[in-house]
Amino acid sequence: MASPLTVASGSRCNDINTFQQLSLLHQSPRLESSKSVGQLKQFHAFIIKTGSPQHQTQILYDKIISLSGGNEIENLSLQNPQVYLYNFIIQCLSNANPLEAIALYREMLIKGLLPNTYTLPYVLKACWQSQSLRVGQQVHAYSMKTALLSNVYVFNTLMRLYAVCRLIKAVHKLFHFRQHPEAQRDLVSWTTLIQAYVKMDYPTEAIISFFDMCEANLRPDGMILVIVLSACSKLGDLSLGTKIHRYITDNHFNLSPDVFIHNALIDMYLKCGNIPSARKVFDEMPVKNVVSWNSMIAGLTQRGQFKEALDIFRRMQGLGLKPDDFTLVCVLNSCANIGWLELGKWVHTYLDKNHINTDGFIGNALVDMYAKCGRIDQAFGVFRSMKCRDVYSYTAMIVGLAIHGEAWKALDIFSEMSQVGIEPDEVTFVGVLSACSHAGLVEEGCKHFLDMSRVYNLQPQTEHYGCMVDLFGRAGLIREALDLIKSMPLVPDAFVWGALLGACKIHAKVELAEIVMENLVRIEPEGDGAYILMTNIYSSKNRWKEALKLRKKMKERKVKKTPGCSLVEVYGEFYEFRKGDKSHPKTLEIYKLLDEIMHQSKNHGYIL
Repeated sequence: MASPLTVASGSRCNDINTFQQLSLLHQSPRLESSKSVGQLKQFHAFIIKTGSPQHQTQILYDKIISLSGGNEIENLSLQNPQVYLYNFIIQCLSNANPLEAIALYREMLIKGLLPNTYTLPYVLKACWQSQSLRVGQQVHAYSMKTALLSNVYVFNTLMRLYAVCRLIKAVHKLFHFRQHPEAQRDLVSWTTLIQAYVKMDYPTEAIISFFDMCEANLRPDGMILVIVLSACSKLGDLSLGTKIHRYITDNHFNLSPDVFIHNALIDMYLKCGNIPSARKVFDEMPVKNVVSWNSMIAGLTQRGQFKEALDIFRRMQGLGLKPDDFTLVCVLNSCANIGWLELGKWVHTYLDKNHINTDGFIGNALVDMYAKCGRIDQAFGVFRSMKCRDVYSYTAMIVGLAIHGEAWKALDIFSEMSQVGIEPDEVTFVGVLSACSHAGLVEEGCKHFLDMSRVYNLQPQTEHYGCMVDLFGRAGLIREALDLIKSMPLVPDAFVWGALLGACKIHAKVELAEIVMENLVRIEPEGDGAYILMTNIYSSKNRWKEALKLRKKMKERKVKKTPGCSLVEVYGEFYEFRKGDKSHPKTLEIYKLLDEIMHQSKNHGYIL
């Protein structure tokens, strides 16, 4: 009777293989916990010598790729290579080392191994990660030759490659490809097409494709709805955006957990100018993230609703939510536009306390805020403390100095730009020319205006011509201002004619002012600025009859005068006063104090 430990010779080889596999399985925890490529190479040698199960080989290569970034793969020999092993390694390398993944794909072809529907999507992914369009086109040709393009995963990944490479015609042509009628188009196919249209500024085509998809009885997911709403935002089409919102509601999409669709709706309504609808969506959101708050703050800021934007920020603070860089830039922009210096200083302190780098767009926003809030000294301090300054940093500083009448300092900063190798842009020159205009630096202004095209290859726009007309006008050079307008290669706009009308007021050029006003009214028939300025010109020359006639014409044409407005901040609260406004509960006390201030001022010799 044979011993239980005795085995037949014929089964001995199989038992040894089983023992080796069990041994390797026992080593598996050590394999997964290995921390160095050297240890993994020892396991690799053991696998080559003894053989191993497929999943153990995959664990090994996955670990090697993750630790070395794919750099060690070429030093390993693939014993009895099979398609599944190449597929696995290419999949791992498509992110970590896309060029190596492409090299392995070529090696497959050389060794006579046929890539399949699992190979090509990851090869194409490697192509778009490395921007290897030419290789991607070769894979495209291979997929057509082998009929692999009919596979929806290959098809979608190829579309994605062309979209990433910004070849919208190739994406469109591939999507509508009819040579393989069996090729399927799923929701991912439509998403890739619509997203490509939006990213490459074809929002109309994106919307049309969305409705085509709906007609094909495919139900969109949250991602497509976000993309389509962004297309509506780009178009600024409120009716279309509202239609998409109604479609979402009518088709019972569960919006409660989807903060992304809510954020897209807020962005769409704000960019289309419907602030009440944006507020309604925002207020009804069950869950908000920092993007939700940013969308409201940024949207209100862009629509000129600065006080409302800051109210939203204060609500955000009250809930203990941490603002990000984007939030703070929007807040600083709003502070700059309404002159809320205290909140702007709070943001600056917050940045310092949290060790947030004030280079880049945050530093630029700080410079702009301090300059517009009257603290040009602090604006200059922030500017000098920035380690990395760009064209926007210099432009913000130049414009700020120009506003404060520091023309020569502004020109010094402009000269510094060329010394550090930063090229000015069109906005920079608006600041430079404005500085020259306010300081009466005609010669310097003319030089910089000519240098725009002569030195920097920038073509002057109407804003630059307007600055030059203002420069000549303030200096009394009315003829030169007129000649410049006549020589303009662009059609003069309201900014240009308005600058000349302002010069006519300064120098009492009534007849010329009448001609200029006709041009202004033609461009802006509903604008009140030209009428008011012309009325003041008539009044300054005691031509009361013409002034009265002009006021009557304003009334006939239903041109409404924009009332004067002032904004006062007291302990973090803003109070707005318009001309003749008596809506404030303490109106009597305010006017009494104002009368007292005027009386005291006159007693001290001030002319009011």
